[in-house]
Amino acid sequence: MSSQNLIIYKFTRLYQILDEIGADLNFNIEFEDRDDALNEKVKNFNNYLIISNKKYSDIPNQFVLDNLPINVFKLIEKINIEFLKLQFNSQSEVKINNYTIDLNSREMLKKNKKLKLTEKEINTITYLSKSGKPVSVGELQEKVWSYQSDIETHTVETHIYRLRKKILNTFDDNDFIISEKNGYQIK
Repeated sequence: MSSQNLIIYKFTRLYQILDEIGADLNFNIEFEDRDDALNEKVKNFNNYLIISNKKYSDIPNQFVLDNLPINVFKLIEKINIEFLKLQFNSQSEVKINNYTIDLNSREMLKKNKKLKLTEKEINTITYLSKSGKPVSVGELQEKVWSYQSDIETHTVETHIYRLRKKILNTFDDNDFIISEKNGYQIK
C-alpha cells in the first residue's frame, strides 16, 4: 500500500476518472467534499496532496487543476511531480531542539527569528546534532572539513566560535553548541 495519499476535494468527476484507473497508480485516492471532514482526514496522513479545481487559501499541500481538459497521463505526471516536491520540501527541514534548520535556504529559524548560515555551519550543526555525544575537533576536521586529523589548524575552533556568536546575537542562546572537555556537543 502506498504512503502517498491524493485527496480529491470537491471535484467529483476527477475522482471518478482516477478511481477507475486507481489500481495502476502509485498513490491512494480519497474523495472529500466537506471542510471539516477534510481537516480530519489530513490529520491521519503524513504524506498527502489535495487536488481541487479552484484555489482554497486555507488548504495546505494543494494542487489546483483548473486548466482542463488535460491528458490523463499528463495529469498523473503532474501529480507525481507534486508529490516529489512535497517530499523534497519535507526532507529539507531538520528540527534540533527548539530550532528548525532549513537545508534549502540555509537558515536557522526559531519563532519569528531567522539566521542565515553557511554550508559549513549547516554541516557542523547537523553533524553535531546527529552525534548525540561530544565530538572532538579532530573528528570535525575529518568529517566536516575533510582535513586529515594530524594537520595543525584552528579552523574548527574558529568556525565554532563564530557560529556560537551568531546564534547568541540572533537568538540570545549561549547554550546551543556547548564545549565539553572532549569536544563540542548539541544537547
